[in-house]
Amino acid sequence: MHGREDKMRFFKYVVDPTKCVKCGFCETIVKCPSPERCIGCEACYLACPYYARIPVEDKSERRYIKIKVDGVEYEVPEYITVKKALEILGYVFTRYPEPGKMFAPCNTGGCYACAVLVDGELKPACHTPVREGMEICTNVEGITPLRIVEGFSPHPVGGVGTPYWLKYEGKYIEVAAFAAGCNLRCPTCQNYHVTYNSSLSPLTPEEAARILTSYRRRYGVHRMAISGGEPTINRRWLVQFFKELRKLNRDEKARFHLDTNATILTKDYIDELIEDTGITDIGPDIKALKLETFQLITNITDKELAEKYLKTEWEAVRYIADNYYPDKVFMGIGIPYNREFHPTFDEIYKMGLEIAKIDPDIQVCVLDYRGEFRKWNMPRPTVDDMLMVKEVLENAGLKKVIVQTSIGHIGP
Repeated sequence: MHGREDKMRFFKYVVDPTKCVKCGFCETIVKCPSPERCIGCEACYLACPYYARIPVEDKSERRYIKIKVDGVEYEVPEYITVKKALEILGYVFTRYPEPGKMFAPCNTGGCYACAVLVDGELKPACHTPVREGMEICTNVEGITPLRIVEGFSPHPVGGVGTPYWLKYEGKYIEVAAFAAGCNLRCPTCQNYHVTYNSSLSPLTPEEAARILTSYRRRYGVHRMAISGGEPTINRRWLVQFFKELRKLNRDEKARFHLDTNATILTKDYIDELIEDTGITDIGPDIKALKLETFQLITNITDKELAEKYLKTEWEAVRYIADNYYPDKVFMGIGIPYNREFHPTFDEIYKMGLEIAKIDPDIQVCVLDYRGEFRKWNMPRPTVDDMLMVKEVLENAGLKKVIVQTSIGHIGP
């Protein structure tokens, strides 16, 4: 009974004028799906860089409207999201993929992992308002997936999954695309304009693959990468994207690169990406060793969920190393560093020990996390800080450590 009552609580998100700086982020990057009345989708709340959106319980009266879900007619309250309506009807949504449950990892409308058919059109359940007479189909197997993807561009350095020896060539070495939506809530998110984007039109995997291929040809490179946000949270889209990319780039020089937080990268998912789609390079970003640090960096307050994410990313690294690296896929691991997360080097050293146990020759790229998104006042690590991190990891037994600094990459 308590669960039912909780599902029937409604919230709206209002502006806190004492925190709003009128940056326009909630109007240009975030697309409100119901400007006439808040439907509680959370997108503006999750995306505001200044915490200027706050939840307020909405106890105003609502009439009930009729909708059809999977062929059955129901009555649900108006001015809610499709996701909320489905939850009221008993559908279960999770932020970690589970059989028989619907996956809704971002709740900001960009990744389309929770997409359903609404009157025959694919829409994100978390970001679409219900309306009278709407017909919803939750089975989207066989329907071409969609996702917001942007930032197609050439890069001279690449990501954590880019081999270190290419980073110093002084020219463009790969082209990349960036997928909207993420399952983490990192207050230091450096791609937050992408992560929280719900204003652009979504692309099919084929459309995104064609655009990225055109950039490859324009800039004369062989590496094609996707980052985010978090690319893996819409599995059907990502798998099909890499398959389409491979169809368009059949030459032996083509390299297919995935950068990921690896928090939902299960063994079967890894097998599908490498065996079925042919990715050649992967860059898992390992946030921490201790759960407390992982939660601090990612702002995942649900301890059970955070434990699943942290366990999965470490298991992913071990599984790739044991089964695919280095013969089938190149792997480079990312580690974030800032004194705010690591007041001492103890955890960094222990992370180095764990990675060295897996393989001391794995490339590790340490990212100097700086003030971004909701951590504007956080100082960027100095070059000396990053060189110290490099030394600590090398003392732990790692042989190929690169550090990202304000003057460029250093190492190995």
